[in-house]
Parts: sequence; C-alpha cells; structure tokens
Amino acid sequence: MASTAGAPGTPKRYFHSLWLLSARDLKVRYSTSALGYLWSVLDPLVMSAIYWFVFTQVFQRTVGEQPYIIFLITALLPWVWFNSAVGDFTRAFKKDARLVRSTSIPRTIWVNRIVLSKGTEFLFSLPVLAIFVIVNVVVEADPAKAAHIGWGVLWFPVAVVLQAVLLVGLGLLVAPLCALYTDLERTTALVLRALFYATPIIYSVNDLPRPFDTLGMFNPLAGIFSLYRMAFFPDQWHPQLVLISAAMSFAILALGFWVFRTLERPILKEL
Repeated sequence: MASTAGAPGTPKRYFHSLWLLSARDLKVRYSTSALGYLWSVLDPLVMSAIYWFVFTQVFQRTVGEQPYIIFLITALLPWVWFNSAVGDFTRAFKKDARLVRSTSIPRTIWVNRIVLSKGTEFLFSLPVLAIFVIVNVVVEADPAKAAHIGWGVLWFPVAVVLQAVLLVGLGLLVAPLCALYTDLERTTALVLRALFYATPIIYSVNDLPRPFDTLGMFNPLAGIFSLYRMAFFPDQWHPQLVLISAAMSFAILALGFWVFRTLERPILKEL
C-alpha cells in the first residue's frame, strides 16, 4: 500500500505493523468468546441456513441456479466480508484516535488492517461452503444436479484480490469522511442495507430485467461475485461484467488515495 506524503517508515515496517494490528484485531475478537474461531463458521452457517429455508422452502423462487444453497453461499460469504469491513471503516479513526495521532506509520494502515483482518475472517468462514457442498453431494439423489467444482475455481484468488482492492479504495473514502462528518456513519449503514438487495447475492445479473441488468453491471461487486461463483456455476462467466468491476475497483482505489491525502490533515485536527 502506498504511503501518505511526509510519513516516515519503510515498507517492511509498514507491513509488519499491518500484520500486528490485524492479528491483534483477530485475537481480541476470538479471545473474548468461549467458542473463539468457531464463530467465523457458526455465524455464516446459521445465516446461510436461514436464507436457504426462506428462499427455497417458504417463497417460490424463480432466480439463481441449482443447487441454490451453494449459489447463495458463494456470494453471501464475500458479502459478509464487504459489509463488516465497510461498517468498521466508519469507526476506523475514532476507535484508535490516540494511536492515529501519534503513529509515524502511514495512516492508511488503519484502513488496511480492517481489510486484512476481515479478509482473514472470510477465509476462516470458507469451511461453511465446504460443509454445504459435501452435504449436497451426499443427499442429492441425482448426481448431475449435485455441486461440482470446475475450472472456474481458478478465478477465486482473482476475486479475493479485486475485492481487497475495492475495499481499500472504499475504506480510504469512507474512513476520513466519517471522521469529519459523524452523520455519515448512519448513512453508510443505510446504504449497506440497500446495497445487499441491489447486489447479485440472492439472484444473479442474468435474472435482472431490463434496464436493471445494465445498471447492475456497474455495481463493482457484481463482477467480483460472479468470479466467486465460477467455481460451481460456469454460466456465471461474464467477461464484460468482470472488466467493469475491475476498472471500477481500481478507479475507486485511485479516488480513495486522492481523498485520503486531501483530508489527512483535517482528520488529525478533528481527532
């Protein structure tokens, strides 16, 4: 990650500090509960089971692909990473105001530590997907309808990198603005609630009617989530959608750095 202007410190020191801060966040999260790491599995496991019940047993669903639970989880887990990270961005500077003011390390670290720690939790939650895949293969009477991992799994690391780029860019935008304007914290929470339904999680871009399918392509999460789903659903491959998501992610990253550099001094005065 780029350093902010005038901030001392070598890349080695930066990344070492980033790792220590992220490890501290994870340690605090897991050490205060009896189940510890298991919460990274239990939370998405229960949530996935609830969504599966609602959208397969209660409502007559006409969107998504089969097996639907796999289709749902492959987007739901990365959404949890996105949602929790953006939520934490709103408190990134106020939570550790004293350290933010006194540190000699580039202050982008207070955004990047959230991306890294929440991304680690996302990786910890992947056994949930494995559990549902195994259960689906065991209980599905027709082998042709069971979940099968294909060549699209090679796109998984690309999806992780693109999502990390997008989150860093958003963090560099959201964190300083929320530090200066308190009302934006609640506004961000409202936007995230709406974004859940505006993002192809319980449905795919293929299910959107016109002109919403065109509008949906400009949601950077749409292309990223399609890459996650490629492991099991090759029909989710949309080169144009992925290119738009990649372009928007890097554009947001560039905008985020510019905004962060512009607002860094006013933030320090506010804290």
